[in-house]
Amino acid sequence: MRYLLLSQLTRNIRRPGFWLTLALLVLITLLHYGQDLGFSLFHAPIMADLGLDRHAFERILYLAPIVLAGFIFSWRGAFVTSLIALAGMLPRAIFVSPHPLDALLETGAVFTVGNAVSISFASLRREREYRVRLEVAQQEQRLFEEKYRELFESANDAIWIHNLAGNIVVANKACTALTGYSLKELSTIKSQNLFTKSSLDDIDHLKDLPFKNKVPGHLSEVKIIKKDKSEAHVQLSTNPVFSNGQIVGFQHIARDITEQKRMQANLRFYLHQITRAQEEERKRIARAIHDESVQSLASLTHKIEALAAKKARLPGDTVQYLEGLCAETKGIMNGLRRFSHGLRPGVLDQVGLGSALELLAEELNGEQNISTSLEISGPERRLEPEEELALFRIAQEALSNIRRHSRAKKAEVKLLFTDRKVKLTISDNGRGFQLPEVLGDLANEGKLGLLGMQERTSLFNGKFSVRSAVGKGTTVAVEVSDKV
Repeated sequence: MRYLLLSQLTRNIRRPGFWLTLALLVLITLLHYGQDLGFSLFHAPIMADLGLDRHAFERILYLAPIVLAGFIFSWRGAFVTSLIALAGMLPRAIFVSPHPLDALLETGAVFTVGNAVSISFASLRREREYRVRLEVAQQEQRLFEEKYRELFESANDAIWIHNLAGNIVVANKACTALTGYSLKELSTIKSQNLFTKSSLDDIDHLKDLPFKNKVPGHLSEVKIIKKDKSEAHVQLSTNPVFSNGQIVGFQHIARDITEQKRMQANLRFYLHQITRAQEEERKRIARAIHDESVQSLASLTHKIEALAAKKARLPGDTVQYLEGLCAETKGIMNGLRRFSHGLRPGVLDQVGLGSALELLAEELNGEQNISTSLEISGPERRLEPEEELALFRIAQEALSNIRRHSRAKKAEVKLLFTDRKVKLTISDNGRGFQLPEVLGDLANEGKLGLLGMQERTSLFNGKFSVRSAVGKGTTVAVEVSDKV
């Protein structure tokens, strides 16, 4: 506070008005006491003819620096100047004047009038400044409203505002293009009538977000009913409209994503067809390997064994060679069986997902010595063939990642059956990795397997999630709705 006062005093001293006020105070004080100091600038009879003695006139002159200080430094400067003027007038009024009572009244009048005039000046200045600020604010408000109206009308997204009763009070041209209604027709429609019944719950959820300390403007995908009764997919943002701190309505901003949704559906269909074709080709190759190559090798093995059984008629080194050839043929046959099983396990089609997952766990435990367990809970049942195959492929890819990258000692596969859902979880205690903020960024890191799992899950509208941290292992979870 002390520093601020000194700083303000320094700024005032640097102003020319300060020195002009001070010079007037000194000059008028010299005139006031000029007779006592031996000089006089005014002729007493002239002042008397005007109805003023010279000392009353000089007291009136003190109004000049007081009013000047008030004009330059506001009422505070006038008050300080009036105190200085009071200090200059009181000694003569009390000790020198032949009429001290009149002199004191005149001194008080000068003090009062000077401050009153200064306060009036300050009030007028504040009023003028207020009018200027108000005019500037009104002009800025007009400019803001014009810009908002321009942005509102030229926006590519549909925007409309409705009151708490649901009546649409304003809408832009993009809203008419999206809905097919004219602006006049929109003013007669309830906002909720623009949405399908299944979308109204999402709309109500968006409206509740401001009351739940959530960030407004949350996006949701809903459906809008057009004038021609067709439906459009939109990405909707809903925000409350306030007036005097109270919610008076809601603003909706809708972006038409119908074409985008159609392209996504087409892409999903093509991906589904490609995946189905791949699986059919795998199935054909696996069956051909099992029915032809493996069976032919099995037949060849029997012939070699039968030939090697005639030990008495063959030299010893020939028998030993035939036994080695038989063992090599069996190894090739077992390799083909494993390859055929990897392409398309017959047990998946014949018995079901649980048995196929059990074979995957046994393979990982046997080949890599990773302790792998399978836990199946809930009433086990068969799923749609494509869903069982997708879950099997996800588990196969997840266990393959564990084998190749995780350096884990333990892995767990859990299959949970509930009333209407099936959840598959594969976890390990390996080294883990740092997940990116967006799962799609895994492609830049070469982790295409996880993206493939996500794509397979999206084919049947399932939920896919990955949890991982460096040194804490990885967990992959898939949840699908049971259609059976």
